[in-house]
Amino acid sequence: MKKTDGRKQKVGVSPMENGPLQVEAYLDAVPEPAQTTLRQLRAALRSAVPAEANEAMSYGMPAFGRSVGRKQVRLAGYAAFKKHCGYFPMSSRVMTVLAEELREFSSSKGGFQFPLDQPPRLALVKKLVKARLAEIELQARP
Repeated sequence: MKKTDGRKQKVGVSPMENGPLQVEAYLDAVPEPAQTTLRQLRAALRSAVPAEANEAMSYGMPAFGRSVGRKQVRLAGYAAFKKHCGYFPMSSRVMTVLAEELREFSSSKGGFQFPLDQPPRLALVKKLVKARLAEIELQARP
């Protein structure tokens, strides 16, 4: 075991490998209506990410990621806050590319906010994941 950020971690284990149990614990602690909203978003993400994608806590929020070579790359994260929920495509470029699609949301370069009781549309989630995957593929090219 080695220590990172004060936490013990198995050597050679990516932080993304800590699994869906931590995601479940996070979601269980989220009050309604945000809990139901995030569970709906989680289902939408599961339908949009590649089959080999994994789910874990990353940066203190539930996230999906996948391996690219020896590197673990994050595809999307989401979280609940006091007055809104947030979606984070783990890429400011994706936010820029889909700015027109995201105009109805309050956003920053790192993500966008949506109501506690209304997840983003499935079609938008799929576009966000597709854009992130395209970006990752482009970055992986020599």
